[in-house]
Amino acid sequence: QVQLVESGGGLVQAGGSLRLSCAASGDTICISAMGWYRQAPGKERELVAAITSGGSTNYADSVKGRFIISRDNAKNTLYLQMNSLKPEDTAVYYCNADTDLACGQDDYWGQGTQVTVSS
Repeated sequence: QVQLVESGGGLVQAGGSLRLSCAASGDTICISAMGWYRQAPGKERELVAAITSGGSTNYADSVKGRFIISRDNAKNTLYLQMNSLKPEDTAVYYCNADTDLACGQDDYWGQGTQVTVSS
C-alpha cells in the first residue's frame, strides 16, 4: 500500500506561480512512475506531467515550458513547479503513483489539491 498526500494548492493571479508537493508513505520502495493529473469542473481528468523512477519526464502540450515535474526519492516526495499560470490551469490537481511488477503494478491516488487561477 502507498499513501499520497498533496499540498501547495491555492489561489493565485494569472502569471503567478505555485509549487505542489506530494508526500508518499507506505511501500514507497515499490513506486516506479509518478505523475500529476488535473480535473477541471465538467471535464475529464487529464495527465499534466509524469516522471519515471529514472527521471525521464513528459508533459501535456498545454503546460510545456511552464510547468516542471521533479521527484526527491530520498524524501519520497513529488513536486510540480507551476509558472506563468493561466485561468485555464484552474483544476483539482491529483498526485498519482504506480508500483512496479514485483509489488503488484497497482495505481494510487492522492486526495487532490485545488488550484485556482484568477484573471
